[in-house]
Amino acid sequence: MSNTNMRRFAVAPMLDWTDKHCRFFHRQLTRHALLYTEMVTTGAVIHGDRGRLLGFSPEEQPVAIQLGGAEPKDLAEAARIAEGFGYVEVNLNVGCPSDRVQNGRFGACLMREPQVVGDCVAAMKAAVSLPVTVKCRIGVDDQDPEQALDALAEAAVAAGVDALIVHARKAWLEGLSPRQNRDVPPLDYERVYRLKRARPTLDIILNGGIATLEEARAHLDHVDGVMLGRAAYQEPWRLLAVDPELFGEPAPVADMAEAVERMIPYSRRHLEIGGRLSAVTRHMVGAFHAVPGARRFRRLLAEGATKPGSDVEVIRAALAELRGGQGDIAA
Repeated sequence: MSNTNMRRFAVAPMLDWTDKHCRFFHRQLTRHALLYTEMVTTGAVIHGDRGRLLGFSPEEQPVAIQLGGAEPKDLAEAARIAEGFGYVEVNLNVGCPSDRVQNGRFGACLMREPQVVGDCVAAMKAAVSLPVTVKCRIGVDDQDPEQALDALAEAAVAAGVDALIVHARKAWLEGLSPRQNRDVPPLDYERVYRLKRARPTLDIILNGGIATLEEARAHLDHVDGVMLGRAAYQEPWRLLAVDPELFGEPAPVADMAEAVERMIPYSRRHLEIGGRLSAVTRHMVGAFHAVPGARRFRRLLAEGATKPGSDVEVIRAALAELRGGQGDIAA
């Protein structure tokens, strides 16, 4: 599978990380990456403040919403609501191992109930015209990944799923914290490759432990797409290479400094409606890497944005300090 034919490059949904401010910043770095919301539960979508939870800038597109739930009727209604907000995909979370989702019988514990997953996918497919996808693990606890992933895929495919996004490690619901579940269970990329070989017509996107675009390109010989998580968030400068290296098109900006400058008017608008500057700037502290002044940029941004009355001059001052150093600040 060549890079030019890849189905997608995506930035993973991450709770408390991939909010609308993060997505707006990431969109300055790549036009083509599919960006995901944080997981939103069906109850929040149906009964909560939809404008606050689901609203986003058209400039963020393409954006997919990730839903958490296990009741087909509720997921169908939440998917319909999300479609009305303009999302381009609805994704069902079958991978999160937190206590909260376990108590609600959704997330990774649904790996034990593949038919429920199938029922949920079928209900959403009947409710919306958007692609419906599932993000899962290769298994949970003492499940055999060969059997668990095959059963999940079979149920999802029978229900009409459009793609399976597989985090290539188990989730341990007993004995490991959500943080440990991101690192401790060993990665098994070969298991995901085998699933693709067994189901060549099913779009499969690989997630888990992918840290560089070089690694992403290697995986694209085996699957239809890749999804970066923490690497994209903690080292956003990597996203500047996505469009030129994976899609053969120039990045939206000349360098990271231009991307940060583009966040100034966005941040001003956020402040004008009563928002906090730090809500935006917290996503940009890792913008620069291995360039003179990067550490001081991070410190000025992190400290300055939290002070009472801080405004966009904090961003300008941090950029000015960076530019005062010697060397190229493109990274």
